[in-house]
Amino acid sequence: MQRRFILQALTAAVALASVGLPAFAADDTIKVGVLHSLSGTMAISESVLKDTVLMAIDDINAKGGVLGKKLEPVVVDPASNWPLFAEKTKQLLTQDKVAVIFGCWTSVSRKSVLPVVEELNGLLFYPVQYEGEELSKNVFYTGAAPNQQAIPAVEYLMSKDGGGAKRFVLLGTDYVYPRTTNKILRSFLHSKGVADADIMEEYTPFGHSDYQTIIAKIKKFSSEGKKTAVISTINGDSNVPFYKELGNAGLKARDVPVVAFSVGEEELRGVDTKPLVGHLAAWNYFMSIKNPTNAAFIKEWSAYAKAKNIPGHKDKPLTNDPMEATWIGVHMWAQAVEKAKSTDTDKVIAAMAGQTFKAPSGFTAEMDPKNHHLHKPVFIGEVKSDGQFNVVWKTPGPIKAKPWSPYIEGNDKKKDEPDGKTKL
Repeated sequence: MQRRFILQALTAAVALASVGLPAFAADDTIKVGVLHSLSGTMAISESVLKDTVLMAIDDINAKGGVLGKKLEPVVVDPASNWPLFAEKTKQLLTQDKVAVIFGCWTSVSRKSVLPVVEELNGLLFYPVQYEGEELSKNVFYTGAAPNQQAIPAVEYLMSKDGGGAKRFVLLGTDYVYPRTTNKILRSFLHSKGVADADIMEEYTPFGHSDYQTIIAKIKKFSSEGKKTAVISTINGDSNVPFYKELGNAGLKARDVPVVAFSVGEEELRGVDTKPLVGHLAAWNYFMSIKNPTNAAFIKEWSAYAKAKNIPGHKDKPLTNDPMEATWIGVHMWAQAVEKAKSTDTDKVIAAMAGQTFKAPSGFTAEMDPKNHHLHKPVFIGEVKSDGQFNVVWKTPGPIKAKPWSPYIEGNDKKKDEPDGKTKL
């Protein structure tokens, strides 16, 4: 009986090989957790990252999988509910027995997950720009630290090319990332001689939709004699009413430019972008970047979105920065598993040090061997009428992340490597 089963398995493997598909043994899989909000206020941004993980898994499986095994995704929906992120993480690690988790967008969701992955010695790949101030041996941060997005963007706004701004509006959603980032930016602006009287700071809750009063305050603040710029850390579906109200109020980019850290091609999908032409976003990748690697990435996503009938993308496929960071993370993890010859967390962590991957940005992304952050380029793009971005400034190449901001008192004493504990 056993001999017959083995012969059947071998016959199946030969049949698969004959049609050009990788041959995987029955039930010989590595489970991969996908932890993104597919409902709630963050679904506008996170849903597409779930699909990006699945596309990367399909890509890896088509090339033979990892260690000769097929990757099997386990998708859960934490529904923009921050405590639920922790519950779903525990489920993925203890019940589903996943080898790694790709997920989270907001810092509050990541902070909910962090103690769980540390206690259970799991792995989280986090694909979104964030406020820094954190290192964990159980997390790899494939999005930008403040010195790879926020600080360069403000330096650009203050420069002659960026309009020479002297007054700044720090506008964000009321949670960890915007508040900590704006604390860093306020201190940075102080170091450049900007007084508190020239800094306006406002926050709105998740899902906020009425920006009329805040836009009126920005218009008044900007009319007091100095060039003003808005730095937006608004997250999720609140970006749609914010940009609509910005257009309704007639705030043109030439008068009061807005630079966003959480708005990309996907968030602009539901917005009339014609009134927003010239406003800015700072990222480590834009869909409009021209190079062969990006062209291949866009082509693969377009085909995948059409084949999977992904809402919105099947007819108008878009790529963005967190998608690129997700794509890099999944492939780097797979490379590290191959190098470690194991999915054991500690062995994979060791193998991740110095991993490289040719990124759609056109540069080679490298995982820092000490601080678990990618070395990444920085781009600043202007919104175009078609919802794409025209790159107006970029770094010459990738820059090393500095998770601990020197603009927060005491951070010069922080270590630049993870020790398994959250330092906040």
